Amino acid sequence: MVSEKTTVAAELELVHDAEPLLTIEDLCFAASNYLEAKQVDDIRRAYYFAKEAHEGQTRRSGEPYITHPLAVAHVLAMMHMDNECIMAGILHDVIEDTDVSRDAIAEEFSEEVALLVDGVTKLAKAAFETQQHAQAENLRKMLLAMSQDIRVIIVKLADRLHNMRTLGHLRPDKRRRIAHDTLDIYAPIAQRLGMNLMRCELEDLGFHVLYPTRYRVLAGAVRKARGNRKEIVSQITTSALERMEQEGLTAEIQGREKNLYSLYQKMVSKQLSFSEVTDVYAFRIVVDDVDACYRMLGVVHNLYKPVQGKFKDYIAIPKANGYQSLHTVLFGPYGVPIEVQIRSRDMDQMAEAGVAAHWLYKTGENEGSSQAHRLARQWLQGILEMQKGSGDSVEFLENLRIDLFPDEIYVFTPNGQIMSMQRGASVVDFAYAVHSDVGNSCVAAKVGRHLVPLSTKLETGQSVEIITAPKSHPNPSWLNFVTTAKARSSIRHYLKQLRNEDAELLGQRLLNKHLNAFSSTFKDISEQRIAQVLEELELASLEQLLGELGLGSRSALMVAQKLTQNNSLVGEDAVIPLIIAGTEGLVVSFAKCCHPIPGDPIHGFISAGRGIVVHQASCKNTVNLRTQNEKWLDVTWAEDIVREFPVDIMVHAKNQRGVLATIAVAVSETDSNIDNVVVDERDGGYSDLRLTIEVTGRQHLAQVIRRLRRIDLIERITRKN
Repeated sequence: MVSEKTTVAAELELVHDAEPLLTIEDLCFAASNYLEAKQVDDIRRAYYFAKEAHEGQTRRSGEPYITHPLAVAHVLAMMHMDNECIMAGILHDVIEDTDVSRDAIAEEFSEEVALLVDGVTKLAKAAFETQQHAQAENLRKMLLAMSQDIRVIIVKLADRLHNMRTLGHLRPDKRRRIAHDTLDIYAPIAQRLGMNLMRCELEDLGFHVLYPTRYRVLAGAVRKARGNRKEIVSQITTSALERMEQEGLTAEIQGREKNLYSLYQKMVSKQLSFSEVTDVYAFRIVVDDVDACYRMLGVVHNLYKPVQGKFKDYIAIPKANGYQSLHTVLFGPYGVPIEVQIRSRDMDQMAEAGVAAHWLYKTGENEGSSQAHRLARQWLQGILEMQKGSGDSVEFLENLRIDLFPDEIYVFTPNGQIMSMQRGASVVDFAYAVHSDVGNSCVAAKVGRHLVPLSTKLETGQSVEIITAPKSHPNPSWLNFVTTAKARSSIRHYLKQLRNEDAELLGQRLLNKHLNAFSSTFKDISEQRIAQVLEELELASLEQLLGELGLGSRSALMVAQKLTQNNSLVGEDAVIPLIIAGTEGLVVSFAKCCHPIPGDPIHGFISAGRGIVVHQASCKNTVNLRTQNEKWLDVTWAEDIVREFPVDIMVHAKNQRGVLATIAVAVSETDSNIDNVVVDERDGGYSDLRLTIEVTGRQHLAQVIRRLRRIDLIERITRKN
């Protein structure tokens, strides 16, 4: 058996050892290519200051500690950051790991350098009870400093990048923790700031640490596919260059490959094989200006037929991080799909470096750079508003995670302004995106001039108008369907400001509403049952419970279910799950993606308009919903359920006459029924039959499968989730 030390750790160490050990002269040479001599001297002075402060300290690899800040500064220099940012990179660990104070740095260098160093300095570990609280509070501190100077996060990203490059000397558990944080927080922040090169390397390094076997297999497959494609890539490139010459256009054509982690994510999310993902030949065409971008689009569309619905104009409507480009997919030679990106040179630089592009000239006339900085400042302003409404650092971190993973749509305000929203955003999310006061006072909305419910999900291209009323206020039920971090934190912040009496009255109304859904009222609940639920929830009084319901900190639906539940179903000390009997009507629905049946491990998700949606615990479609902790409920099956549930099974059978009739008879003999049949003939010898049958539970399903396996024509039976 090959140990992890000889795989991941060894591979990371080899990568690190292959890189030459940097010196201060290497850094100064890189900086001298674009900085003045005095600025380079300041960098050199910061180096010797940090070297003296870190004297005697070493890294886990045994190297002097100064090698790490020197490498961080070199990353910043290769990004052409200014001298203060590079100095901060050299000094970034001085406050945290030595006796040097912030004031000493400010006195020796400048207040700006001290601000940057302090922004990336972690808080004392002793101040926190858990690792999670420490991480959340440190991240909050850094982001608040980032709102004053965005260079704070650029220094932190460079620091994280070098740490990821040198993880090989750490314990496996610590490597995995750092890799998780990188993929969850730092890589998405880099993407949000448009720093694509930084994001790709962080993702691939994290992917290598967390999933080493998948990384190696995928990397090998990419190398093999790259070699097999040379001929067709050459053919496409030659044809494009010939047509460009005829049209009098000059451009640079580059082959483009997805980074391994993006490739892996696409395969997992869309359940595709490697061949299905990589059958798109990708090219990037870089031209001189915007006009040439659209002219080049005409050239490639004349050369190869475009795929309908696959054209996106990110020049006219840039992404939230400032990214601009034309994207199109074409039918290439032999019917092979070709993905083409067309952009100007400034757009290309912006796409790779984001807010770090043209840093030294960000106040000048470079339009793309100024736009990226404007969008970054808007995002940071939203972060500031979000943290004000967050109860603690952990809640802030959860909201930030939601904010960092948007799948964007574009909608219009009544005056024609374009607004970027994350996919799945509701009308209320849009109202809060306009302004917190608009969200707090919204009472209705028009989408395309038609009145719609506030829970309506928005789609790209829609025009949205919010109707407000001065005396209206947020409804706690909005928390069931809003998706953006800003909306969620703003609603919670407002609700927390309600007076206790108002909160109790509101909680009473919400509880009664959900009790009605269970054909019950508050008067029907015994005092003994109320006392049991209060004890289970560790609450002192009914008033406290109602107050929490009114403030939105506890689900009224869950409490209503607990109050109406049969006491005999659980022990005194047990955590009471929601009892699913299968006859709850509109209150409970069953997910069609995984078809849960009695006996399956299940969990419940509170969905606006559908009540509680029950999924199998292993359902792949719930992966993207796992972060919404407040919407999940513990659920279990009732003991005596008298009804039938649909379930899908896949039958691999010999392709002979009468096989379907034989299967139907067998299913009927087990007191089951076939609702639907889909036949997918794979070849002349065998067929795949997808059957939707009705069963009372897992035992009944097992009985059906055992009966079908007795049929000689059937080779294999699997349940489809």
